[in-house]
Amino acid sequence: MSKEEMLKKKVWAVVGANINTEKFGNKIYKRLKNTGYEVYPVNPKYKDIEGDICYPRLSELPVTPDVINMVVSPDIGKAFIEEAKELGIENIWFQPGSFGKEVFQVLKDSGINAVQGCVLLSTG
Repeated sequence: MSKEEMLKKKVWAVVGANINTEKFGNKIYKRLKNTGYEVYPVNPKYKDIEGDICYPRLSELPVTPDVINMVVSPDIGKAFIEEAKELGIENIWFQPGSFGKEVFQVLKDSGINAVQGCVLLSTG
């Protein structure tokens, strides 16, 4: 699946969403939210982000997202990818720095569609 096709999906989860407005996890969450996406923040460190409930795990979201945007390091992201696979989530967008050997191994046989790049540049 291409980036363009993934951007047509309207329900997203941002793994690594953050309360710090200088961090990409916050910027990406706000951009998606402000451009019409139904978006959910996922980060076990926070109870809420930008006034919205923040979820510690993908399995605790009120809906199954069409796309996960990964804004965490590969070693942290690996567990979220395994959870996504269990939940039947088919699309993951990897921000720069979130993809590595650990992630590749999990994705290899998962059937998950994956793209890499900055979602901020694609939704500008």
